[in-house]
Amino acid sequence: MLKEFKEFAMKGNVADLAVGLIIGAAFGNIVTSLVNDVIMPPIGLLLGKVNFTNLFINLSSTHYAILEEAKAAGAPTINYGLFINTVINFLIVALVMFFIVRAMNRMRGPAETPPAPKTKECPYCLSKILLEAQKCAYCTSDL
Repeated sequence: MLKEFKEFAMKGNVADLAVGLIIGAAFGNIVTSLVNDVIMPPIGLLLGKVNFTNLFINLSSTHYAILEEAKAAGAPTINYGLFINTVINFLIVALVMFFIVRAMNRMRGPAETPPAPKTKECPYCLSKILLEAQKCAYCTSDL
């Protein structure tokens, strides 16, 4: 079992996956910062100085001005502002990944088309014969 695990762990795909996962996590942090610190403040300013992280529905009877107060008090809340931030994070990541995959596909070039077949099967004996053949070389049938 140890030998099988070593073979599995040493395969190139596992190492590629690990590197991709680590870079993806770091990229996720960058996008989260971009959304929270760069994109959402101007949007909030344009919408009347709204801080999206403080958009929540308080399900308790006590009033809380900001989400941190409600969380500190243990009040149940629906945090739709944080959800909006998460959706924007996802859209940015998806858009960036789309552009990365698109660029990689362009660098790869057009997909290679397989060469056209040069043979066909005889309908009588099912032997492979040249496309231009008028008669089967195996069963001598007219084609």
